[in-house]
Amino acid sequence: MPISVAVPTEQIPEERRVALVPDILKRLTKLGAEVLIEKGAGERAYFLDADYENCQVIDSSEELYKQADVILKVQAPTEAEIALMKEGAIIIGFMSPYDDLSRVAKLRDQEVTSFSMELVPRISRAQYMDALSSQAAIAGYKAVIRAADLANIFFPMLTTAAGTIRPAKVVVVGVGVAGLQAIATAKRLGANVEAYDIRPETKEQVESLGATFIDVDIKANADGGYARELTEDEKQRQQDKLAQHVAAANVVITTAAIPGRASPKIITTAMVENMKCGSVIVDIAAEGGGNCELSQPGETIEHQGVIIEAPLNIPSQIPVNASEMYSKNLFNLLSLMIKDGELEIDWDDEILAKSALTHAGKIKHLGIQSLVEGVSA
Repeated sequence: MPISVAVPTEQIPEERRVALVPDILKRLTKLGAEVLIEKGAGERAYFLDADYENCQVIDSSEELYKQADVILKVQAPTEAEIALMKEGAIIIGFMSPYDDLSRVAKLRDQEVTSFSMELVPRISRAQYMDALSSQAAIAGYKAVIRAADLANIFFPMLTTAAGTIRPAKVVVVGVGVAGLQAIATAKRLGANVEAYDIRPETKEQVESLGATFIDVDIKANADGGYARELTEDEKQRQQDKLAQHVAAANVVITTAAIPGRASPKIITTAMVENMKCGSVIVDIAAEGGGNCELSQPGETIEHQGVIIEAPLNIPSQIPVNASEMYSKNLFNLLSLMIKDGELEIDWDDEILAKSALTHAGKIKHLGIQSLVEGVSA
């Protein structure tokens, strides 16, 4: 029998993405998979049931899960969804493993094999499966568009009969994928852009986009392309240097986030209070609490004339492209498990081994296992 790959409707009302788009469905069927999609699953991303050709449209999630060998999702499954899964089923999606350890335990107890897109290793061979990066690029772009909307000035320099208008000054904090996309977008809009990151190797990337690197002379490299936590002395040096640039900025975009950890507090209350009235901060690290001390995740506030927006689930605001990119990430990971039309997981494959969360009644990721079961990693 062919592999049944199922796509349920996302349970979170605010989630507009879908895990499978019609173009990727065609590629799945070429691998020998039979695709099932819950009725209306793609509608919030503007993909209608009629767009999904050569697949079964299932009326209910209960019926869908009964038949599913592989489940593709965006958001982590609910308890009710896990209870519907067949023993031995495979689920791939953003599992938010550090946010809800009880969910990991339920996946283990249901003997579901789960792969977490947050755990995909950052190696060159896995870049086509790196959903964190694909969705971060969308967040970086959207943050600048939102900042331009909130700002009370033009971004580009304009020469008019009434005189010349200077370009906006934008400071981007954090030069990961989101930060680089924010820099590029702000430059396209004509802003004068500066960027800061505690990893010195990002200077070349910043300058290649035409922005100016804010050099604090602190080296804080860590494994996985992220940064280590700063010492108290380093934090103070960082804040002293950054405060000067933030005070002169019209717009600050903060992007410094580490999956599974709280976002570092980089923009202090004192920095905000030294900003010009009418300035804007868009804090896209809000999922982890935010990079600004005053950020309220999911809210837009004003503090002493400075607008601070801390949006959640930004990629969902551009659901068509976000779904297309994410769907490709899922397909590339799933294709590693399909051999001659059959499911075959090669646990010697570094990508599969490191992105696995649960399998055969066990928690595969040692760090999360230690949190759930108290086992030393």
